[in-house]
Amino acid sequence: MTDRNAIDAHGLHKRFGDLQVLKSVDLSVRSGEVVVIMGPSGSGKTTLLRCLNLLERPDAGTVTVRGRTVDCSARGSGRGRARLIRDIRIRTAMVFQQYNLFPHMTVLQNVVEGPLSVRRLPRPYAVEVGERLLERVGLADKRDEYPSRLSGGQKQRVAIARALAMDPEVVLLDEPTSSLDPELRGEVLQVLRDLAARGTTMVIVTHEIAFAREVADRVLFMDSGYILEEQPPRTFFTDPASTRVRSFLRLMTGVESQPELGAAG
Repeated sequence: MTDRNAIDAHGLHKRFGDLQVLKSVDLSVRSGEVVVIMGPSGSGKTTLLRCLNLLERPDAGTVTVRGRTVDCSARGSGRGRARLIRDIRIRTAMVFQQYNLFPHMTVLQNVVEGPLSVRRLPRPYAVEVGERLLERVGLADKRDEYPSRLSGGQKQRVAIARALAMDPEVVLLDEPTSSLDPELRGEVLQVLRDLAARGTTMVIVTHEIAFAREVADRVLFMDSGYILEEQPPRTFFTDPASTRVRSFLRLMTGVESQPELGAAG
């Protein structure tokens, strides 16, 4: 682990019954870096993301977030270990596919609930932070609405604001646009572009190729529980080393590789 890294994960294994989903996965994420994870369904992408903040407990390996390390091979449930896991979860906010907003709370209440109940911020300050974040994601005028009155894209932007309200070291996003139509995907992707421009550390599971090419510092490709390839986006999308990646890109785009953004044709 170096001071530049927000996350270091080493030797992660995860099994569900007879199915081994992660097989000795290593991943480091530098502060301010945007890492995109791609791969076919069932490759272990979401499980890896959930293991990084210990929503899923790996069967083996270590997870380090800003110098706080959990040895997942060690079994135990002492108070010190529980506090450490809680601290890591606070520092690695998660944005899910299905928003998971509280339907009985307004937009602003959803955003400030974590800072109030987990971070114990004074209510006036939490509300100030929440209002500022809603403005950042373009939803200041929706602060008093309930989730049932929002579009899918608006709900996901609220979920992103809620994650940011916890002031995390890293934001983990699990296919944040997968359930949205193209117009609403654009709303959410623009928020993520803005976060990347601000230097927010993010790990994003997505199939949005154009978005990944634009904002990612690295693209990882997972298959069958392994990270098969790890490249800067320019190399990943134009000259991947693995035949498996080339096959995946053909299925996703209908062509062998993608020309550089802005290139002719």
